[in-house]
Amino acid sequence: MHIIPAKAEDFETVRRITEETIRTVYPHYYPAGAVAFFLAHHNAAAIKRDIRENCVFLIVSDSGKFTGTVTVNGNEIGRLFVLPQYQGNGFGRALLSFAESLIAEQRDTSELDVSFPAKQIYLKRGYQAVSWHCIETENGDYLCFDHMTKHLRNHSIGGETHDT
Repeated sequence: MHIIPAKAEDFETVRRITEETIRTVYPHYYPAGAVAFFLAHHNAAAIKRDIRENCVFLIVSDSGKFTGTVTVNGNEIGRLFVLPQYQGNGFGRALLSFAESLIAEQRDTSELDVSFPAKQIYLKRGYQAVSWHCIETENGDYLCFDHMTKHLRNHSIGGETHDT
């Protein structure tokens, strides 16, 4: 597997990975209004903007299939999605390690907003919850999530130690 920057022509791939993952996984954890909120938050305009700003990356399997995506903007990791059929095969771990390494080149700390399905993964990777948020969505549903941070400098990232 390898990770590449997304280009304008990759928009549809990033959008498909994002939407398919949300539509498949999130209904098991969130009510319909929260799922709709996620889909609206990760809309076409936001994805296109992030691709234009060179913040979006795709992971490609050894067989050449796009299996996941991550967005890195400053020290913030966002839109880290792996297609459901590829989850549990190390693609998410590789995307997170890549994002952390990219951030560690210039920043001491990474941060992200964490959905319920991914919270345990981030806790295992050394992230700490610093705040909890709850947004009312359509139909009176709520979207609840944690904001988490991780100190990157002088810590092991994906098996490598990064010192400055």
